[in-house]
Amino acid sequence: MLLEICVFNTATAVAAEKAGADRLELCENYANGGTTPSYGYLKTVREKIQIPVFPMIRPRGGDYFHTADEIEIIRKDILLCKELGFEGVVFGLLNQDGTIDRDNTARLVEAAYPLEVTFHRAFDRCQRPLEALETIIACGCNRILTSGQEPKVTEGLALVKQLVDQADGRIIIMPGSGLNSSNVASIITTAGITEVHTSARIRVPSETQYRNDRIPEDFDIDFVDAAEIARIKAQF
Repeated sequence: MLLEICVFNTATAVAAEKAGADRLELCENYANGGTTPSYGYLKTVREKIQIPVFPMIRPRGGDYFHTADEIEIIRKDILLCKELGFEGVVFGLLNQDGTIDRDNTARLVEAAYPLEVTFHRAFDRCQRPLEALETIIACGCNRILTSGQEPKVTEGLALVKQLVDQADGRIIIMPGSGLNSSNVASIITTAGITEVHTSARIRVPSETQYRNDRIPEDFDIDFVDAAEIARIKAQF
């Protein structure tokens, strides 16, 4: 069983590795569902982290239909991740009608090789998920991150199991969203999966000493709950 932790800053990446994460998904902008990390963030994490790291490649928040210019940005960021020595990348592309963007996905998987490719939770926004599964397999992706097309994986577990059964080892189905130490054992047993994904996210207070009270802002920082990681791993 493999535990992937989603992280949104360098300090969290370091803490997650130390706490026992097996792999990291590297993102920025939690509030937007995750976007591509900056060059400085990528390079610093690559220098500090020894476990596999998969950066998210997503040029903006919002929907998952991308223009030709955005596809080119994704391709260039994938090539940068190859240059920096990452083990994989994470992206997901849909057409305007909610089907998988097969042509661009296949082309970007080819550009990423030999890096692994995770098709992210754009999958949870697609039409006809069982048909989409076959398209993603045909494109050469290595895994799909999914909550079973529900806000939380506990609500979408029936579809996750269907995907695992239909995939039959041809691609990894990795459940995420709402997965924690209290439900991970039942998710593993029910769906028969081999990898799980969570952020084990907590918020820590900012150490800044001055705030302009006329401009309300949330200065708290995303971090990882090391004890929660240990509790999850204890269920494996």
